[in-house]
Amino acid sequence: MTLAPSPICLITGDEELLVARAVDAAVSAARARDDAAELRELDAGGATSVDFAELVSPSLFGGGRIVLLRNGQDVRKELAAALLDYAHDPDPDVLLVVVHPGGAKNKAFADGLRSAGAEVITAAKITRHRDRVDFVRAEFRRLGGVCPDDAAEALRVAVGNDLRELAAAAAQLTADTGGRMTAESVSRYYRGRAEVSGFAVADAAMVGDVPAALEALRWALQVGVDPVPIADALADGVRTVARVASAGRGNAYHLASTLGMPAWKIERAQRQSRGWTAAGLVDAMHATAVCNADVKGGSEDRGYALERAVFAMSAARNREA
Repeated sequence: MTLAPSPICLITGDEELLVARAVDAAVSAARARDDAAELRELDAGGATSVDFAELVSPSLFGGGRIVLLRNGQDVRKELAAALLDYAHDPDPDVLLVVVHPGGAKNKAFADGLRSAGAEVITAAKITRHRDRVDFVRAEFRRLGGVCPDDAAEALRVAVGNDLRELAAAAAQLTADTGGRMTAESVSRYYRGRAEVSGFAVADAAMVGDVPAALEALRWALQVGVDPVPIADALADGVRTVARVASAGRGNAYHLASTLGMPAWKIERAQRQSRGWTAAGLVDAMHATAVCNADVKGGSEDRGYALERAVFAMSAARNREA
């Protein structure tokens, strides 16, 4: 039994959410055919043809294999040649998933996989306004909800253009309201709740982008969102990175069940953890705990407490071990 209709899947594009979903879908489809299929992951930039040969070779216990090759744009000539040779006579018990962001770098490699018959899934960035609105509507349909154009546009204005945040907002709104959206219901919701805005502040703070974090924070406060969920999001961002960092540099899909998080969230935390030390994370946890206490009653200026927390997180991130 083959793991998929096509034993090679090329995911091309640089939209993080869509790439992560495409990888999840490919892995899930393979495991629907063989629930014991082993996932093996490789970074193209530092890998050799010998590494690839080991990954596609059968295990001692038999069964299917899923080989996930990330950063296909960085593949070296030797490995690219081995992969293209393999693509013309693939093992039916192996699903090879190659992630390539598109663009000119190693385009010939991606084109060679296409020519060899790889299934191609496009995950390019969405840049057009109409496409973002359509994405929001599709998210609600995927979750079992209904969202007309004006409600989708209202959500885009409230949340911004980041697809991950739009998807999180759609999931939250579907869970809280039953999924039948109107522009008025979106407006009412975002007058009183700001979890997604809080995540935008936290994401920027965790990677040390203080200007972006302050801009997102001031925008949220200006439109009247409550500081409490923003403080909660800052604390959650630090906790998530600390949990993922303590789990080591394992495969996100293997860690998902252990940590009780979706793989995309683990991958995001792994990226955000770069530049953090254990001591810095301890300092950041203390800063977010102080911030939570301040915004929940200990400070007369809750906006200032949040700004202070952003600066404290930046200082913690820059702290040496």
